[in-house]
This record gives sequence, C-alpha cells and structure tokens, in this order.
Amino acid sequence: MVSRKIVISDPAGLHLRPAKKFCEIAMRYACSVAFDYHDGCACANAKSVLSVLAAGIRGGEEITVRCDGEDEEEALAAFVSEFGTKR
Repeated sequence: MVSRKIVISDPAGLHLRPAKKFCEIAMRYACSVAFDYHDGCACANAKSVLSVLAAGIRGGEEITVRCDGEDEEEALAAFVSEFGTKR
C-alpha cells in the first residue's frame, strides 16, 4: 500500500466534473483507491462518484490518497499529477 497527502488544486474542489474525472482515473487501475479527508476522520472510495461528491472536498483542502494493489504506484502518481500537489 502507498499513500500520499495532496492538496486539491482546483479552487472549486471536487464538484461534479472533477469528481467524475477523479473516479475515471481510479477506474483505470486494478488496485483499490480510497482517500481520507477531514484530518483522517472520514474515508471515501475513489471509484465511486457518489462517495467523492459526498466528501464535499473544497479547493485547497488536503486529502490522503491510498492505493493498494498491483499498480498502486502508477495510480498514486496519476492522482498527484492531475489533482494536487505533494505534501
């Protein structure tokens, strides 16, 4: 399992279009992809657009993306490059 904290760079956060893209990226990989938010108090499945939307992530918020499986490194790199900055 690999994980990385990222800050969501889109000022609008993960609203409908970015949430859809977030899920599309997750679905490209065989590994499981989840993210922790609100200082680790909650977790969401990155392959479910409803889970991503329900998280209510705003621009500038920090999340921890966790990937676990055979292509975990590639999946994590895709999320970091598309949605945020490393911390």
